[in-house]
Amino acid sequence: METELTIDNTRRPSASGKTFERRGPVSGDLVTTAAAATVADAQDAAGSAAAAFKTWSRTGPTQRRAILLKAADILETKLEAFKSAMALEIGAAEAWAMFNVMGSAALFREAAGLTTQIQGETIPTDKPGTLSMTLRQSAGVVLSIVPWNGPVLLAARAIAYPIACGNSVVFKASESSPMTHALIAEALYEAGLPAGVLNFLTNAPEDAADVIDALIAHPAVRRINFTGSTRVGRIIAQKAATQLKPCLLELGGKAPFVVLDDADLDGAVNAAIFGSFLYQGQICMSTERFVVDSKVADAFVGKFAQRAAALPVGDPANGAACVIGPVISKASGGRINGLIDDALAKGAVLAAGGKADGAIMPATIVDHVTPGMEIYDEETFGPITTIVRVDGVEEAVRVANDTPYGLSSAVFGRDVTRALDVASRIEAGCVHINGATVQNEPQAPYGGMKQSGYGRFDGRAVIDQFTELKWVTIEQASQPYPF
Repeated sequence: METELTIDNTRRPSASGKTFERRGPVSGDLVTTAAAATVADAQDAAGSAAAAFKTWSRTGPTQRRAILLKAADILETKLEAFKSAMALEIGAAEAWAMFNVMGSAALFREAAGLTTQIQGETIPTDKPGTLSMTLRQSAGVVLSIVPWNGPVLLAARAIAYPIACGNSVVFKASESSPMTHALIAEALYEAGLPAGVLNFLTNAPEDAADVIDALIAHPAVRRINFTGSTRVGRIIAQKAATQLKPCLLELGGKAPFVVLDDADLDGAVNAAIFGSFLYQGQICMSTERFVVDSKVADAFVGKFAQRAAALPVGDPANGAACVIGPVISKASGGRINGLIDDALAKGAVLAAGGKADGAIMPATIVDHVTPGMEIYDEETFGPITTIVRVDGVEEAVRVANDTPYGLSSAVFGRDVTRALDVASRIEAGCVHINGATVQNEPQAPYGGMKQSGYGRFDGRAVIDQFTELKWVTIEQASQPYPF
């Protein structure tokens, strides 16, 4: 497969003619050859978006809505292409591809509905004969940078919401999923998006810093939204700050799942399996830490381990009907093995699974994890999760919050009043009572606290992120002034 840049709705190679390769995480076989954008390409894309913004920002909501609705329909027709690209590029099993594509179609439709919800308000004033009000106006060019792990869904929200709000977008795709990301852009072009409203860039990994620096510094770029690691997010935020440009950041997570002593254990295990092992746990809201009351810990871990051991492992790129596919690279498997070795050396035990063999790894549960183990603090980002045993509600809340991250979380307990109290004290942008940590609905605001970032995607909250609030008054020219 080959991908090119798309600037002004025209596909083209890199200005330098350079390309880069994406190889399969298990086989190492060549999967995609992609154009490697230069700084000049990045500046062309921003310039194209700036020119398109002048017209698109004044395009009515009906036209914007129609394009987004048509793009949603087109996305669904590309399901098989997405399944193939995601399996080859990032080792995604069919369930994760389905989750991404169908969720993205729903998101496009939700974004379409927001086009008529971008509203100002009137403001009381002490000036006689004066109308005081606010306007919500499109911000300008939005730079959208997304990762490989939820390639369709994360790209969809980074593109659809800014466009719905009347902005134009420069979309910098992930080096690990260029074909998958190209398919999303194609759906919008096919839906009739005008030239320059969405410009699509891919770059070689070694050129990423220069390309992103050029885009952040470009005077037309007024907003940056980034989804990815906290380490890189901090760099993006610092660079944007020097340009006085706002960011929307959704970063790493260490999602806690609190199991209280009155939890429905079968229901908790169902949510635990889904939240821990969907797409090999390579989701920012994957369940990374189970905080389990010691009264029910043995029973919960026993049921959880039995279910985890039964999950089939394989490589979907070879047509395997598996739940657990490969991690993104063999290096990732080696990193996780290091975390396991450290934990076991310090007293943890394996309740299920084991170490990675290259990029292939079974569903793994590490029990009796305590502070001081690397795995207690670090985001694992693989098919591995941990059990921390606690005594009582207060310790459960303390341990759940004992992390620099604060993205998603869950609490299981039959006493909903008590569970709600626990949920209110967990420092995370999302808390699900008797549900999995992995959840997404386009009408609900999603984002993090602490080192998981700031700002919110989805729902009406995105209007604040991608518009400017302007105060406007209409006054009598003849009004008196004090001097």
